Order: sequence, then structure tokens, then C-alpha cells
Amino acid sequence: MGFWRRFLIFGWVSLRGGGGACVPLGGSRVLVCRRQLSGADNETLKQRRMQIMSRGLPKQKPIEGVKQVIVVASGKGGVGKSTTAVNLALALAANDSSKAVGLLDVDVYGPSIPKMMNLKGSPELSQSNLMRPLLNYGIACMSMGFLVEETAPVVWRGLMVMSAIEKLLRQRRTNRDHGTGEEQRVDWGQLNYLVVDMPPGTGDVQLSVTQNIPISGAVIVSTPQDIALMDARKGAEMFRKVHVPILGLVQNMSVFQCPKCKQRTHIFGADGARRLARTLDLDVLGDIPLHLNIRETSDTGQPIVFSQPESDEGQLVTFKTTSNYWRVSILLRLEKIRKSIIQEKTV
Repeated sequence: MGFWRRFLIFGWVSLRGGGGACVPLGGSRVLVCRRQLSGADNETLKQRRMQIMSRGLPKQKPIEGVKQVIVVASGKGGVGKSTTAVNLALALAANDSSKAVGLLDVDVYGPSIPKMMNLKGSPELSQSNLMRPLLNYGIACMSMGFLVEETAPVVWRGLMVMSAIEKLLRQRRTNRDHGTGEEQRVDWGQLNYLVVDMPPGTGDVQLSVTQNIPISGAVIVSTPQDIALMDARKGAEMFRKVHVPILGLVQNMSVFQCPKCKQRTHIFGADGARRLARTLDLDVLGDIPLHLNIRETSDTGQPIVFSQPESDEGQLVTFKTTSNYWRVSILLRLEKIRKSIIQEKTV
């Protein structure tokens, strides 16, 4: 809590004057003004504090039409988080064609989803003045990258970023008849799953998302490298602090296999994410290799789960070699979380 917030919450009575004594603090020139409060005044102050504190945390509101939200996050940038998010969304859609899946890119400073999903242009507006996500490979996509020029840097402070995230989650329109603002959302339609590609770190964007919408679970992505694992652990601890269930860890770039001699090399170290998972008592959802095909298909906007689902790399990304373990384990965890929430409400 910052100085001015503490001052506004706890110190406002001191400046009202009357009945107080000014006492030097530690021999310095700083004065502490004290005032004896009556029982009624003290109770009023407590109520005021609670009112101000309650304003700081927005109430979570579900995204209209979206059943479950899965966030894909990492503490460190460059570990393949967006690649994982894109292929996870496509894998969930491939697992059951009757399920509708969306993909939300909240990395304001470095949006990757437009390129990886081969999408360009701006969202259209519906008759209700709601933004319609762009569609490709059967996935509804929304990103800051659709709202700015591809080469234009986003040089914004924290408050502007948080405002942009709010607009991606919820659109605000004006009621022309009454001149009032009504909170509206991006027109996601009806989605079974919304996969959210989070930016690296544990800052404003992460807090804005976790505090504004209910999240079914988080997937943490990391390479086996110690430097990446340090930040991945911070990301996992952040989700625990804000009470977001962690579905598990994905170990990306786990091994490189030479295409000629087939020798396997652990460029970023071996099994680092597995050791972290044991430390945090989490499951490892699977390993994704460091492979040329995965990089090339991502750069050309043809994700490997869609363009080469039967290749060795595509099978590894979707974990078909382990009975679709990744998709199945995530779906089972989501169902378990849903049942536990229902039980808590009925108690």
C-alpha cells in the first residue's frame, strides 16, 4: 500500500484539526498529529476504511457467453508461451468439434496472436457497437495487434494498459436514448473455452485479468533453463495468491534432436520444469521439443497442430503420443474445478 493511500485511509482525521497533539517523530522535524477518537468516530473511520478498500478490488464478472477461461502464462518472455497458447486453443477445438474456442491476446506491448493465427485487419462492429473477434482455423481471436499498426510500438503507462485490457474484455457503449454508459463486452458469441495469452511478468495486466473475470485455470510455460524457471515460479506463486487454480506446467524447448545424426541435446538443461513441478506440487502437462517445424509454422501463421497434426512434432505438441494427455488432463482438471465450485456453493 503506497504512502498516499495509507494517508488517505488512515491519516485523514489528523488534518481536520482540534483536540490533537503534535509529537516529534524520532527527534526529526516530522510531526505526527494525534487525535483521540470517540467510539462513534472510531466506528465511522472503520466503515470509511472498508468502503475505500473495497473500491480497490473490482468484482469479478464472467464474460458473457464464455463458459471457461484458461490463461497461459509465464514469468519470463521468449519461452514459447504464445506458441503454446495458440496450439492449445487449436488442440481443444480438435479434441471436440462441437466445442467453440476463442483466443484472447492480452500482451499489449508485444501481441503475437495476429501473426501466429495469420490474421490482419480491424475487428468489425456489430449493430450493437460491439467488436467482433476475427476468425481463422475455427478460432475466434481478439488482440491489441488488431487495433494498432503492425510496426507501431505501444508506449503506454500502466493505467492506459489496464484500460486497454478492460476494452478487450468488455466494451463500453453509450445508450443514445438516455445518454448513459452501459457496460458491454466484446461479442465473443457462445464459447466453451477462451484461451488467454498473457504477457510475461506478474504486473498490471495479470492483476487486471485475474481480478476482473473468473478464471478456470492457468497453464504455466517454461523452458528447463534455471533463469526461466525462477520467473516461472514467481508466476505460479502469483496465481496462487489470487486464488487461480494452476492446471500444470508445460516444459517447452525441452530437447533438440539433430535432424541428421538424431543425437538429442538438452540445450536449455534437462527436466528443469519437472523439478519445479515437484517443488510446487504441480503436474507436468508435457514436453514440447525445440524443433524447426514448430518455429516455421508459427512464423508463417500456420500453427503445427492445424497444418501438420500427424507429424511427430504436431503429435508432441498435442501429446497424442501419450493418449492426448495434455488435452485430456486439462479437461479433467477443469471438470474437477467446476464440481468443487458447485459443491462450495451448495454447502
